[in-house]
Amino acid sequence: MPLLFVLGCIFFPLIFALFCWGLQNHSNLQMERPEAVLVASKLVSSVQAVMASTAGYIVSTSCKHIIDDQHWLSSAYTQFAVPYFIYDIYAMFLCHWHKHQVKGHGGDEGEARAPGSTWAVARGYLHKEFLMVLHHAVMVLVCFPLSVVWRQGKGDFFLGCLLMAEVSTPFVCLGKILIQYKQQHTLLHKVNGALMLLSFLCCRVLLFPYLYWAYGRHAGLPLLAVPLAIPAHVNLGAALLLAPQLYWFFLICRGACRLFRPRSSPPPSPCQTQD
Repeated sequence: MPLLFVLGCIFFPLIFALFCWGLQNHSNLQMERPEAVLVASKLVSSVQAVMASTAGYIVSTSCKHIIDDQHWLSSAYTQFAVPYFIYDIYAMFLCHWHKHQVKGHGGDEGEARAPGSTWAVARGYLHKEFLMVLHHAVMVLVCFPLSVVWRQGKGDFFLGCLLMAEVSTPFVCLGKILIQYKQQHTLLHKVNGALMLLSFLCCRVLLFPYLYWAYGRHAGLPLLAVPLAIPAHVNLGAALLLAPQLYWFFLICRGACRLFRPRSSPPPSPCQTQD
């Protein structure tokens, strides 16, 4: 475990630094630092998502018995990926910091920043990204210990399915990059938005009913009887994991409605009304 954890602590910050360097120094890109930080952070998140969903698919499809079957990737990748959530809290703050600086709140270059400005940026970051920071903290402080200690090698199938929730992340990241470059009305953004909506619905929202159904099939229970047949703390944990997914799915649906809503034609000019 310590080796995999240490490798994760090195891997994610390292590829973030490499992406930043490449985006700033590549002859065809030469991005400014704020742009490079934003794009690099989304690229790292996408890399982690591909790795997690691939590991999850391998684990879930390898476990024929959903309770007792084990796969070494379930514990190995969990230990490797925990540092990602710690890194991502810092990366999100870095993105917020650069946005704050670009907007001019931090003073012009060469000027001393006002006392407390860093704390003000940090407070703004926590206010804006509170749910995401809380999610990452829970993943590190609660879900990781539970998955390693409390499970005692049981339920690798379910852990693999939960890892596959990351399938939607690359589409979320691409959408944020396109919005950053004001490409909201391009075909790519609309196609990506549809894929993001579909993948988020299937892999993050409908995932939980599927897990209940899978356990019910294993135990010979109808779907609606499963919540009454499993311990209350399992239902509570599932509800707490599902709640932010429902909130984020609502935000995605709201954004999709705005994206695909037909734009009203501009009112006729006075010259046209006089003809």
